[in-house]
Order: sequence, then structure tokens, then C-alpha cells
Amino acid sequence: MATETGRALDTSAARTEILRRIRAANGGTSDAARAAEQWAAIERDYRRTATRSREEILELLEDRLRDYDANVVRAPEADVPAAVARMLRERGRRKLLIPPGLKAAWLPEGFEFAEDHGGSPAELDRFEGVITGSTVAIALTGSVILQNVAGEGRRAVSLVPDYHLCLVRVEDVVETVPEALDRIKGSATLPTTFFAGPSATADIEMTRIKGVHGPRFLDIILIS
Repeated sequence: MATETGRALDTSAARTEILRRIRAANGGTSDAARAAEQWAAIERDYRRTATRSREEILELLEDRLRDYDANVVRAPEADVPAAVARMLRERGRRKLLIPPGLKAAWLPEGFEFAEDHGGSPAELDRFEGVITGSTVAIALTGSVILQNVAGEGRRAVSLVPDYHLCLVRVEDVVETVPEALDRIKGSATLPTTFFAGPSATADIEMTRIKGVHGPRFLDIILIS
């Protein structure tokens, strides 16, 4: 969204029209219905269901996440506060940001928790970390999906702080990507973030740098 003389401009409409004209000039279709038919005609014969047992799926997710340099533990629902406290103490974190709607019963005493209410990136960066829930996790890719919903919050909340503690219910762990996409089909228009381990990138000389696109440190608690 851009602004001009104080008025908001919808740049997405202009971009859509430009792309339509390019397709038409190249002999392609500019008809939305025809494009939808072509999209629907694409064969999608990839696997859409799990083949592993429930325990194998959870073990695969843990293995993938640890390979990506995340710390993963399991905890029954009643022990979540103790697990959270233990991880925060090990990381030396005390002042944490939480999204509105995060389950209060998961939070231990003895720490400082503050709800996010639209703070700027600079304000978010003053916190020592963030705790969020999650929508779904994918075992094959070691990915966790967050959406802009209660308990997970807006995208900036999980990307700006240097540390992220993410709570994942075992019933929200699936084996394949198609299963995960089916789970979020009804909320696909919401801002959605996929992450697999802490943020890490490498330059042309293969020097690995952490924390460029998100938190440098990631802990996961699988809640049974």
C-alpha cells in the first residue's frame, strides 16, 4: 500500500492490470475464468495423506527441527508452564512478548509477560523474546505455520524479537505439506508465516549468519 498526498493507493489493482496486459500481449489469456480452468486442470497426484504412525510423525518433526538448530522438548499440557520456565531460564530470558489470546495457563510465574498491541519494530526489539502458539506443523519439512489469529499474533511479533518459544500441540502436527494446506484452507487469506528453525542465511562465500530474517534462537514445546 503506497500513499500519495495523504491518500492511500491500492497498488495491487495496478499490478494485476499490468500483468493482465502482459499476458494478453504475449498471446496468453486475460480472462480470469479461463485462467481458473487452466489452474484447476493441473494434475495434482502428489501424496495428500500420512503414511507414518503418529509417533513416527512426531519423531520426524523433532529430527528435522533439531537438524535446523532448534531446541525441541515434549510436555503434557499440565507441565507446559514448568517446561516454559525451564527453557526461559536456560536461555536467560525474563521479559517476554506474547500475542493477545495466548493461553494464560501455559505461562509460568516469575517472568514478565507483555501483550503485543501494535508496537513498532523498535518497541518489539526491546523484548528478550516472544512466546506464541501455532496453527500447524509439518513433519516432512520441519516447518511450523503461524497465522494472524489469537495466540499467534501478527507477523512482526514472531520475526523481530531475537528469541522465539513456540508452543505446538501434537494434534496440530501433520506429515505432509498438502495436509497442512488443507488445514489452513479456510483461513488462507490471513497473513501466514512458515518457519523451519531459527533464521539463518549464507552469503556467496557460504558464511552462515543467523538472525537476519527472524529470531536467532528457537525453542519448540510439543504439547501432548
